[in-house]
Amino acid sequence: MKKTLAWLLTAALALSLTACGSSTTGTADNAAQDSGGDTEQTELTVFAAASLTETLEQIAEDYKTVAPDVTLTFNFDSSGTLKTQIEEGAVCDLFLSAGQLQMDQLDAAADPSVNTEGLDFVLEGSRVDLLENKVTLAVPADNSKGIDSFDSLAEHLRAGDILLSMGNSDVPVGQYTQKILAYYGLDETALASAGCITYGTNVKEVTTQVSEGSVDAGVIYCTDAFSAGLTIVDEATAEMCGQVIYPAAVLNTSAHQTEAQAFLDYLSTDAAMAVFEEVGFSPVA
Repeated sequence: MKKTLAWLLTAALALSLTACGSSTTGTADNAAQDSGGDTEQTELTVFAAASLTETLEQIAEDYKTVAPDVTLTFNFDSSGTLKTQIEEGAVCDLFLSAGQLQMDQLDAAADPSVNTEGLDFVLEGSRVDLLENKVTLAVPADNSKGIDSFDSLAEHLRAGDILLSMGNSDVPVGQYTQKILAYYGLDETALASAGCITYGTNVKEVTTQVSEGSVDAGVIYCTDAFSAGLTIVDEATAEMCGQVIYPAAVLNTSAHQTEAQAFLDYLSTDAAMAVFEEVGFSPVA
């Protein structure tokens, strides 16, 4: 009887230990599965021309459903400022410029006469011409000077009776404006000295000056005029200032090149392009 009781106690103890061991193993397995199910988040830093602010912010919301494991952080400013920040070592995965010049200055494959410092930041094979914009002449709501075209603008500038807002010379929209002034044979330096021209550090500043009525006219992109609800009185032709192409590229200094390329690819999809087209951008033909 004692032997039987001892055997039963030993068996019960063994079963108890086995059950405890099984329970512990199951918990560990579940924990491992839970841990393995977590998705690592990737933060992409996108440097983009100021004129892309509204569209990219909207596209970023849409992209959350496409790539929920990717967080997008934007730095919006003039393309010239962004180019300088990249050159100085700022963390950036993807660059969207409002002009070819600023991208060329970072691209080792560009003409050495443009990339004079031999900079090499553009990931080979990633660069694309993403969008086309239009340079326009916008006026405040009252348009007190009755400016209705670039021809009219040129006449008023010659008369010295208006104040025009334009981008700085290192800003793409400012460079396009300089070409328009040259097209009409106008001396920018003389006009600025005479108080007929004021400057903005990016297209948003020029847009604000027109919106507030602190100037008589401003040369901005049609997309910025649309977003600000401004009146466009004329559109510059290719003969005046050339095409307004927005190039984009992944940077070879990016720690997330695959994810950056995936987002850049998404920007060319019908869904993203529809957002761009709503404000006046168009795909490059």
